[in-house]
Amino acid sequence: MQLTFFGVRGSIPTPGKDFVRYGGNTACVHVALNDGTDIIFDAGTGIRPLGNVLIKKTTPIHLLLTHNHWDHIQGFPFFAPIYQKDREINITPGLTTLPEHDQIIRQMQGSVFPVPSSALLSNIQIKPVPEHIDNWNIGNATVTRLPMNHPGKGSAYALCADGAKVVYMTDNELYPPYRKETDFLSFVDFARNADLIIHDAQYMLSDMPAKSGWGHSVAEEAVKLAMACNAKRLALYSHDPERTDDDIDAVVLHCQRFIEAAESPLDMMAASEGLTINF
Repeated sequence: MQLTFFGVRGSIPTPGKDFVRYGGNTACVHVALNDGTDIIFDAGTGIRPLGNVLIKKTTPIHLLLTHNHWDHIQGFPFFAPIYQKDREINITPGLTTLPEHDQIIRQMQGSVFPVPSSALLSNIQIKPVPEHIDNWNIGNATVTRLPMNHPGKGSAYALCADGAKVVYMTDNELYPPYRKETDFLSFVDFARNADLIIHDAQYMLSDMPAKSGWGHSVAEEAVKLAMACNAKRLALYSHDPERTDDDIDAVVLHCQRFIEAAESPLDMMAASEGLTINF
């Protein structure tokens, strides 16, 4: 299994000289399984450059969406394979409060986008997975999901394949002021012994309480989760649009102190565009 980050920013893209090292594209992660299966987490603006890679193939694509907020679907109209004749694209919507399964397609209607979805040449299939189903297979991977704590809800995913476990858990507020969809210990069980956890780390304690309830986690809380579930690696994700490269460096240094104080073997990093991890 090979995993590559194509978009790591939360909320809105951030172009400019202060956002080069970590990148300014919104959420998108690509997983290439050893059997050739392509799985994508989210369709933020990072899916555009990923499309330039996948357009060279003709095999099916599997897109797993966490939820329908713009920064997770806004790149889809610019994803080259959707204009590729008969290319099979399977989309699994997130577990959202309003079950708007086709919102990623409907964003290409009316005055919002110049090319209507009816003009797409690919074979796009929206495939909701019923809530009562705990796991399913994509290629040689087993996928499980869990409701996340976010306004409008959504899905966290765990993917097990090729001897590795990857957990994608972004836009997740571990300690929300509203009613939790999932509590901390359930997240620990879900991500237990993961080889890699990709977790929302958009905020710092200094952002609170002003942003409490906005649906994102404080970075050090993501570290505590990763240590609690005995994960090997943690990638801090969904970087705040106000945080520059130097600011993210400071977040990493701050979180590293927690790991050292706990004498934990956790390997922690900030996700960056173009970073590839092989399992």
